[in-house]
Amino acid sequence: MLVDSHCHLDRLDYPGKHNNVADALSKAKQAGVDYCLAVAISPDKFPAMMEKVEQFDNVFASCGMHPLYVQEQAFDKALLAQYLQQAKVVAVGETGLDYFYAKKHKELQQTVFIEQIQLAVEYNKPLIVHTRDARDDTLRLLAEHRAEQCGGVLHCFTESLEMALAAIEMGFYISASGIISFNSAKELQKTFKQIPLERILVETDSPYLAPIPHRGEENQPAYTRVVAECLANIKGISFEQVAEQTSHNFFELFSLAKP
Repeated sequence: MLVDSHCHLDRLDYPGKHNNVADALSKAKQAGVDYCLAVAISPDKFPAMMEKVEQFDNVFASCGMHPLYVQEQAFDKALLAQYLQQAKVVAVGETGLDYFYAKKHKELQQTVFIEQIQLAVEYNKPLIVHTRDARDDTLRLLAEHRAEQCGGVLHCFTESLEMALAAIEMGFYISASGIISFNSAKELQKTFKQIPLERILVETDSPYLAPIPHRGEENQPAYTRVVAECLANIKGISFEQVAEQTSHNFFELFSLAKP
């Protein structure tokens, strides 16, 4: 069994590469990927995403405001709080900080990130954190606003081992995406080799970042297997060990997601 711990099922190519969500999930099942966490990037897009996934018992949901969207629309904390009360919603996010693409909006990003950390703590739902070129502020805000009380994951991780270990100290997990398969990701591969398997999740972040040998294609949940195989190779352990432990980790973190 495998779990795609982060995908954007509402953004896959329908009805091109996939007939519908059921078709994409069927392909994932054939690859041994039994569960998916569908992540909304802003509250206004959450209803449309839920319409696509709510009928599938093997798909869980998360809702939040991505840092690259905070300058495009006002963040409605009360609206997000309403969505977090839905049983299918097991996490808060995708949220976080991105100074690589939008450093000029960093103060607004921080404000919206803090509000989402507060909601995660209030509703006791883990955070799904996007962080890029914002290591110090990400860790500082998580610590200052008691994120250890809800836990979470640094998704699609591309930062340093030091950041990963600091997040793990706060009870967070670190998620490997298709980036770990890239030829340009040697340092990241070294980082994941040193992160304890007990704190790692696997994901696709589909439709983005398809792993080798699918790079350049649209990503999909079925490719979680490729990420897991790559992680097993990096760590010098069996694929079965990676699949079993990362699936266990997922359900430990997202305790409201029932296998």
